[in-house]
Amino acid sequence: MEYTPFERRDPDEQYRTVLARIVDEGEKVPTKQGPPALTLMQQVMRFELGNGFPMITERSVRSFWRKPIGELCAFINGATTLDEFEEFGCDWWGDWATPAKTSSRGLPPGSIGPGSYGGAFHDFPTLESGPFDQFAHLVEQIRELPDVRTHFVSPWIPQYQVRGAGKRPRTTIAPCHGWVHVRVLNGRLHLHMFQRSGDVPVGVPSNMIQYAALTLMLEHLTGVPAGVYYHTISDAHVYDDQLDQVKTIIGRESRRLPTVLLNDAGRAVTDIHDFRAEHFDLADYEPHGGLRIPVSP
Repeated sequence: MEYTPFERRDPDEQYRTVLARIVDEGEKVPTKQGPPALTLMQQVMRFELGNGFPMITERSVRSFWRKPIGELCAFINGATTLDEFEEFGCDWWGDWATPAKTSSRGLPPGSIGPGSYGGAFHDFPTLESGPFDQFAHLVEQIRELPDVRTHFVSPWIPQYQVRGAGKRPRTTIAPCHGWVHVRVLNGRLHLHMFQRSGDVPVGVPSNMIQYAALTLMLEHLTGVPAGVYYHTISDAHVYDDQLDQVKTIIGRESRRLPTVLLNDAGRAVTDIHDFRAEHFDLADYEPHGGLRIPVSP
């Protein structure tokens, strides 16, 4: 990845702008999480990666920035249980795998189910030849047929997401992110991540990190230089109990985006399943101070 020198990068205000738009224009709706939320549909951000890695600067995420990458690596490897997540440094899934949630869906203790991200990404059910590994195929297809429009990954297994009377989903949480479309244009790799639902103060900054890191992984494995990362949030929301912190963020000045690169160990990886969070290094990060923001599981 070739970045513009840090001092020549333009500050990026897109994340702060999305938050401000939700606060100003969002519709208040009830939620199953408890607090009502301000919700706004179809918010889009576009990051020219040469201008910096899309890690928010309006509050510091330095203390946990690698964890979302570890989580995506877990999903790519098919992780669906708390024990498997722990192997990738993911220790925050307990609230989504409680005995009440697993038993009500007929799932084993500590599992978020085969309809979750790991199940869809690594073991998508098929009739023809058994489980299908979407990311392994994605890398292979970009290498073999870079110019086609069908470089696509989905976290959604429809029959496992059913809701309503007499129906039981096969996951404790419907996937919120991870619809990935890759396009090679003029010799550069463009990655668009569509997000069904986004907790913009808490979840979205992690998702930005995850899929921008995926863009760097694909650049390394395919040899196609990374170009632009696009992030679309269909249902973008802010919970009522997050508003004080969100208003603080909106009042802060956006700063230049940092540099994230694969280190020597990362550059030695030849299989997408072998990437880990520690394969990425951060530099040039000069954010505002951290904020503690409520999370609604």
